[in-house]
Amino acid sequence: MGTAAHGGQARIGVLVVARNAASTLAPVLDRIPADFRPRIDRVLVGDDASQDSTYLVGLGYQEVTPDLRIEIVRHPRDLGYGGNQKWGYRYALEHGWDIVVLLHGDGQYAPELLPEMVAPLEHDQADAVVGSRMIVPGEARKGGMPLYKYLGNRVLTRVENQIAGLELSEWHSGYRAYSVAALQELPFEHNSDGFDFDTEVLVQLKEAGKRITEVAIPTYDGQEISRLRGLRYAKDVVVDVSRYRAHKMGFGTGELAFATTARGVVDDGALDDAHRRILRWLARRRPSRVLDLACGDGALSERLRMLGHDVTGVDAHKHDGVADRVDRFVEADLAGGIPSEVGDGYDIVIAPDVLERVREPDQLLEQCRDVLAPGGRVVVTVPNFGHWYPRLRVVGGFFDYDSRGILDAGHLRFFTRASFERLVRSSSLRVCRRDAVGTPRQVLRRGTGGPDANGTLARALTWLDDVLVAVRPTLFGYQFLYELERDPEFVL
Repeated sequence: MGTAAHGGQARIGVLVVARNAASTLAPVLDRIPADFRPRIDRVLVGDDASQDSTYLVGLGYQEVTPDLRIEIVRHPRDLGYGGNQKWGYRYALEHGWDIVVLLHGDGQYAPELLPEMVAPLEHDQADAVVGSRMIVPGEARKGGMPLYKYLGNRVLTRVENQIAGLELSEWHSGYRAYSVAALQELPFEHNSDGFDFDTEVLVQLKEAGKRITEVAIPTYDGQEISRLRGLRYAKDVVVDVSRYRAHKMGFGTGELAFATTARGVVDDGALDDAHRRILRWLARRRPSRVLDLACGDGALSERLRMLGHDVTGVDAHKHDGVADRVDRFVEADLAGGIPSEVGDGYDIVIAPDVLERVREPDQLLEQCRDVLAPGGRVVVTVPNFGHWYPRLRVVGGFFDYDSRGILDAGHLRFFTRASFERLVRSSSLRVCRRDAVGTPRQVLRRGTGGPDANGTLARALTWLDDVLVAVRPTLFGYQFLYELERDPEFVL
């Protein structure tokens, strides 16, 4: 954005959220630096249905301070801390601001630092700026932050960084400056109306790939923070970052992972665990004719060709570069079955993550059988509906589709191990080999992207998942992987 948008200078707005701030609002506005005031397009005060004279104080200040353009609006009902911000950011979008700074009317944050808060945005060095009381060691305690709040802040920040994959010194400061263009890309209207709104904005900024920087600010710790009701607030923010991580992993409705691609065989250029397992299964086979159903961008096909196999790929969409990764490509929707032009006589038919996406999986499985050469094998993967997560959703009475994973909204059929093996038998096939695949490694890492993406937390989760899958695959297996062959009693 920079400063060139409006005649070389960004339009800066200050949003003051205020509730019962009659005694503090005027002193806060007084502290806005005189040399910064001409740069402010407007100070927008949102009086959140205060029970005192906050609104009257704002009107009076408006009359006696001509060098500061103030607009004060009294909300007829309490919108909540987050709801007040939503209202203010809508105003910023509608009135063409370039930068909006969030300031509290209770004096908790220093208006004197407004120039420092907006500088990284003006110079296009960040999309969001967070004022942090924790950057300078010891300053928060010197500023009067009680020990229990200081320790709670540090512990929660560490937990949030680990789960969400950021490296902030503080998540819990309400002193923020945002690029309005960045806010426009965030679904902030769906956020909480409570104090955890700020946490949700941070994970949304991360999800959207926006740049977040921090500026050191002093601590003014007063009674107003007690309104956060510490334990409830801690629960809310941990739930928020955990929901975000879960959404990135494919668990949940996915609104906090709004910028993440929902489907795809390849994650950041790497095969998932099931595809790696397929490669291991096929690594020692002699070069064969392979039919790769729903081949996607051809990442698995390309590796199979490197093993010497001749690969025909089929997919409903011709992804960029796929023709270079297969020997032949057929564009066809498998909902209509295997297209006749692929022919038959295949030594291996691979159908990973396919059967759950068609209405008649039995017919597609029979077609896989029919295009096999004598002695050929079918390799399939199916998600495990008996996994603990779908079970929990069903038992809890809140079953719904997710953006990815076992309950992917694109799934039309669901399988347990027992139900899928019945389908295999009814298709005149039999199981040669089966395995349970745990939660994919990239899924366990997905959602961090920070220093621990491949570190202690990811390794611990992976180890635990492996142990649980080995002990009880029907409950902890994320996917089942099968190698099938024609039943010897089946006659063409």
